[in-house]
Amino acid sequence: MNEDLLGYNEMVEQAMRSVVRKALERAAKGGLPGNHHFYITFKTDHPDVMIPNRLVDQYPEEMTIVLQHQFWGLQPDDEGFDVELSFNRQHEHLRIPYAALITFADPSVNFGLQFHVEVEEDAIATEHPEAASDEKGPTQAQMEAGTTDNDPDEDPPEGDDDSRTDNVVTLDFTRKK
Repeated sequence: MNEDLLGYNEMVEQAMRSVVRKALERAAKGGLPGNHHFYITFKTDHPDVMIPNRLVDQYPEEMTIVLQHQFWGLQPDDEGFDVELSFNRQHEHLRIPYAALITFADPSVNFGLQFHVEVEEDAIATEHPEAASDEKGPTQAQMEAGTTDNDPDEDPPEGDDDSRTDNVVTLDFTRKK
């Protein structure tokens, strides 16, 4: 097989991340229309993620957030987005770069994207020394049931959980360093 000298996989990753950026920009301008809502899973150990230490301690590798009813100050830009969410009735500011995204889904329309994320081990140890635990973030079952870290009083989204991955795009490739 020939080597991809043009970097098609990277181009596709960038295009998919721009879909997320545009969806977040629309939500920031006019709110979420209809039943739209976003499940966003990201690497908490990515060096550019900025979340409270207590959340890193609780989810040292990855975390899923839900943007639906209770989120404030959504500000997407070219590199990532800022948002304020309620965790156990306490408002917290999060900064999530698009490069840290693992999945983005809008279950209301059965849309989803899955990203390839590589985090260098040195960056993890330097930026988040407390992230050396083997604990996992929310499971796929928790994400599908809507039992993520957002407000515990918020009802999970309605819909057919089995059909949420109908349109998930997966990129499985290995980047050369």
